[in-house]
Amino acid sequence: MKPTLDDVEGLDIHPEGSFVLRAGLAISDAVLAIALIGELAAVFGNVIARALFETAFLWTDEVAKLALSTLAFVGGASAYARGHHTFIRSMLDRIPKAERVFLVLSELVVLLIAVVTAYSSLLLLETRSYELTPILQMPASSIVWPMTLSMMLIAIYALERLFRQHRPTVLGCVLMLGSLLAIAMTTRGLWLTWLTGDSPIFIALILFFSTIVVGLPVGFALLLATMTYLWIADASPMVALPQNMVDGTGNFVLLALPFFIFAGLIMERGGISLRLVGFVHALVGHLRGGLLHVMVVSMYLVSGLSGSKTADVAAVGSVMRDMLRKEKYSLAEGAAVLAASAAMGETVPPSIAMLVLGSITTLSMAALFLGGLIPAAVIALCLMVLIYFQAKRNQGEPKKRASLKVIADAGLHAILPLLMPVILFAGILLGLATPTEVSSFAVVYGLALATLVYRELNWKTFVRTVIDGATLAGMVLFILGAASSFSWTLTVAYLPQRLVEILQSANNSTIAFMIGSIVLLIIVGSLLEGLPALIILAPLLLPIAGQIGLSELHYGIVLLIAMGVGAFMPPVGIGFYVACAIVRIDIETASRAMLPYLIVLMIGLLIVAFVPWFTLFLPNAFNLGG
Repeated sequence: MKPTLDDVEGLDIHPEGSFVLRAGLAISDAVLAIALIGELAAVFGNVIARALFETAFLWTDEVAKLALSTLAFVGGASAYARGHHTFIRSMLDRIPKAERVFLVLSELVVLLIAVVTAYSSLLLLETRSYELTPILQMPASSIVWPMTLSMMLIAIYALERLFRQHRPTVLGCVLMLGSLLAIAMTTRGLWLTWLTGDSPIFIALILFFSTIVVGLPVGFALLLATMTYLWIADASPMVALPQNMVDGTGNFVLLALPFFIFAGLIMERGGISLRLVGFVHALVGHLRGGLLHVMVVSMYLVSGLSGSKTADVAAVGSVMRDMLRKEKYSLAEGAAVLAASAAMGETVPPSIAMLVLGSITTLSMAALFLGGLIPAAVIALCLMVLIYFQAKRNQGEPKKRASLKVIADAGLHAILPLLMPVILFAGILLGLATPTEVSSFAVVYGLALATLVYRELNWKTFVRTVIDGATLAGMVLFILGAASSFSWTLTVAYLPQRLVEILQSANNSTIAFMIGSIVLLIIVGSLLEGLPALIILAPLLLPIAGQIGLSELHYGIVLLIAMGVGAFMPPVGIGFYVACAIVRIDIETASRAMLPYLIVLMIGLLIVAFVPWFTLFLPNAFNLGG
C-alpha cells in the first residue's frame, strides 16, 4: 500500500480533474465540514449542559448517527476521488507492463460495486422511510441517504477517471469484464448447483485476496467479496450489504474516531507536537542513539493525545525528520524506529483501534485504556534497549545531558499539552464523560492551545485541517463499514464454528491459541490495514479466549499490539509506507533497517502475551476487572 505524502501532510482540496470532479469535491468538503463541526458542537455542548445545568440533549445520539453516516460515506467518496484509499502496489510495481490494465480493471470494479450498492440501498431507503427516530421524529432513511449518494458520487468519480485513461485499454477491459459478467449471469443456473457447502465463502475469500494484491482498494475489495458471497450463496438478499454497512458505522462510540483524528492534525499543525518533542529531547536526548530514543518516547506521549496512528507518525516524524538529518542519523533507521514505535502505540489510549475494539465487543473502554499503558511501555523499553546497544556497537557517543534550566524551560512549554491526557483519563475514570465526549474535549482543548496560546493555527489552516480530518476519518469509517459487512458474511458462513473446531483440535491449548492468534492478526493486519482485521476477527476470537480461560481484556490488548505490528510491517503494512513517506526514505533501505526492530517488537509482544500482569495490574487496581 503506497500512500503519498499528501496522505499524512494534508489532502489536496481541489486535485486536477474535470469540472464535475472539482464541483463534487467542493460540495463534499462543505458537507463534511458541517457534519464534523456540527457534531463536535453537539457532543461538546451536551457535556457542558450536563455539567453546568444538569441536563442533557437526548437527541445527540440520533444526530451522531447521521453525522457518522455522512462522514463515513461522503468522506469515503471524497477520499476515493483524491486517491487516498489504501491499496497494495507492491505487485503492480513488479509488473509495470500490466499496471495500466489492472488500474483500469480496478476502476471498473469500483464502478460496478458502487452501482450495485447504490441500487441495493434503494430498497433499504424504502424500508426505513416509514420509520421515524424516537426523539427528533426524522425519517430513519436519512441515515441511509449519505451512503446512496456517496455510491453515486463514487460511480461518477470512477467514470471520470476511466475517461482520462488510455482509451483502447479501457475499451478492452470493458469488453473483457462485461463478457465475463454476461456469461456468469446467463449461465448462473448451470454452475450454481456445483457451488455448495463452503464453496461460496472460499470463492469470496480468494476473490478478496486476489483483488487487493492487484491494486483494488481494501474497502472496495471487502465489498466485492461480500457482494460475491451474497450472489453465489443466495443466503440473503443484496440489501444486506448496504444495511450492514450503515449499521457498522452507526455506533456512537465511533464518533471518537473522527474527533481524535481531527485532534491529531491540530496537534501537528498547531505546534503542540513540536513542544512535546522538545521536552522529550531535553529529557532523553543525551543517551546513546539520543534522537531515536526521543522518537520512541515522543510517540508514546503523542499517542496519548491522538488516537490516529497516521496523525501520530506525521506529528512526530515531521518534527524529527530535519533533526535526524542535521545530526547525521540514518534516515532508514529513523523510519524503522518511527514505524516500530507507532506499532507500540496502538495500546496507548486514546487509540482508535481501542475505540473500535470496545465498540464491537463487551470489553470496558476504561479497562482497555488502563490495560494498554504498561504493555506499550514494556515494548517501548525493549525498543530503547535495542537502540542503545545498536548505537554503542556503531560507536555512537552520548550527548551532553541537558541542564536543569533547559529541562525546566522545555517542560514549561510542554505542560499544557501534557495536561490533556491527564484530563482525558480523569474524565473517563471518574465517569464524568464517555470516551466520545472526552474526544470532543481533546479537539476543543487542542484548538484553544493552537489558536489562543501558541497562535500557530490561522483560519486558512483551520479550514484545511477540518476538511483533511473529515476526509481521513471518512476513509477509515468507510473501510470499517465495509469490514462490518464482510464480518457479517463470515458469520453467516459459520466461520466462528470453524475456529472453535480448530481450537478443539489443539486440545484447548492456551499457548497454541495465543501464538496462532498473534500470527493471524499480524498477517491479516498487514493485508487489511489493521482495523478491518480487528473488526472481522476480534468478535470471533475473544469469546473463544474466554472459553479456554484467558482474560478477554488481556487477550484484546495482545490482539491490538499484533494488529499494530502487522500494520507497520514491511513489505505491505500501510503504516510502514506512511513512516517512510514522512521521513522521505525509500522503502527498500528502510525495510532492511526495520528487521531488528521487528524482532524486538515480536519479543515485546510475546512478553506481554505470556505475562498477563502487565495488562491487568492497572485495571485491577481501579477495580475494573480483567
